[in-house]
Amino acid sequence: MAEAGRSDDAYREYVDGLIPGLRRVAYLLCQDWHRADDLVQSTLERLYRHWSKASKADAPAAYARTVLVRVFLGEQRMAWARRVVLLDRLPEDAAAAAPDLADRLALEAAMRELPPRQRAVLVLRFFCDLSVEETADALQCATGTVKSQAARGLDKLREALTDSAVVETRR
Repeated sequence: MAEAGRSDDAYREYVDGLIPGLRRVAYLLCQDWHRADDLVQSTLERLYRHWSKASKADAPAAYARTVLVRVFLGEQRMAWARRVVLLDRLPEDAAAAAPDLADRLALEAAMRELPPRQRAVLVLRFFCDLSVEETADALQCATGTVKSQAARGLDKLREALTDSAVVETRR
């Protein structure tokens, strides 16, 4: 029984420092703080169930991030994820924000339009600063897939952001 207590303490220590980073990555993947918290919770549950393997990982943050991305992609394949409707604007009673908030909202809206796999590639490559090989390993795909998904995703983002900039200048 004492060994289980040590194991739980080690697990708590392991995840305490990871939660803020996992939450940011989860938000970038799903674009919703509440859902990001749910993704992190599911990730932590999975890490706990497989603690014997997770505790031996060479790079704990990378291991946890990989689990998070796999949880996100797994949820995307579920039917309920396709029925959730996300709004592309703030509620009417939201306070006016600085100009950079408009850019951020435009980027978030453009990210929401990307397919989940492209979004995951862009988050891992450019937010988490993973290499092509590390991203391919995390997503269990070929490096060529990472490159093509990143290129397509960036093209879609450029197109969406260019279109939103054109709309804004016409107002």
